[in-house]
Amino acid sequence: MASRETTHDDLPTELGEVVERRRLGGGDIGASEEVRLADGRRLFVKRYAREDGAEMVASEAAGLRWLAGADGGPPVPEVVAAQGQVLALELVDVAGSAASDDEGLERFGRELAALHDAGADAFGAVPGGASPHLGSLRVPVEPTSSWPAFWAQQRVLPLARLATDRGRLAPRDLAAVEGAAARAEEVMGPPEPPSRCHGDLWWGNVVRARDGRRWLLDPSALGGHREADLALLDLFGGLPPRLVAAYEEAHPLADGWEGRVALHQLVPLLVHAALFGGPYGPAAGEAARTGL
Repeated sequence: MASRETTHDDLPTELGEVVERRRLGGGDIGASEEVRLADGRRLFVKRYAREDGAEMVASEAAGLRWLAGADGGPPVPEVVAAQGQVLALELVDVAGSAASDDEGLERFGRELAALHDAGADAFGAVPGGASPHLGSLRVPVEPTSSWPAFWAQQRVLPLARLATDRGRLAPRDLAAVEGAAARAEEVMGPPEPPSRCHGDLWWGNVVRARDGRRWLLDPSALGGHREADLALLDLFGGLPPRLVAAYEEAHPLADGWEGRVALHQLVPLLVHAALFGGPYGPAAGEAARTGL
């Protein structure tokens, strides 16, 4: 049952009068709740219960605003307040699975193409006010004009070393990953300009609103490669052909992109290996071998 409270000292003061609060649970970052204001607005509020919580709040707010600035891109929640470790966002009325096969997937495909086409200053560049995160893992970067160099030297190899140091990447799999990185210039496709990427685009960060539109949540926004965003969708939930067809109508993908999916998936697999271990280390090794 929703609880009614008249005090809200733990919420950003700019929200105004709060008339209702309902806890929504928590996760590895912190607790979340639904908040209803006196003016009728409903917000999603979450707290980053981490030492770097304020940095994570600022990064997510900056990322959402940057994605929102892409003309014709997917909708993202409005940032209502970002204060300390608390982030207040427009609440999206969710209905159904984001990956369900309906016409909304076609619109989402076209909107993703528009988002990517909005571009970025460089590979690895993050929005002003943001810091470079991969999910909850902070990975420092130096923006560059070369995608293969960025992918190999600032993503694959540092993450492989981290996973290895934590005992979560076996020598055989490390060798496969290092072999893929060594051939980055050869295997990562033709040159493309930096895309405006969500950066953590798996189906858990996409929601379907009641009108069928897909909204983006929880970005790790950066200048990246558009194939990487699509590969992450494929890794955790699949890449619907209907979405791909609509995306390619708007902006065709480079020849051979399907063969690079496994290589693009190396980065999220190594992140998961470093954070969680388990099957992700072997999966990273297999992705490297498959991609080559």
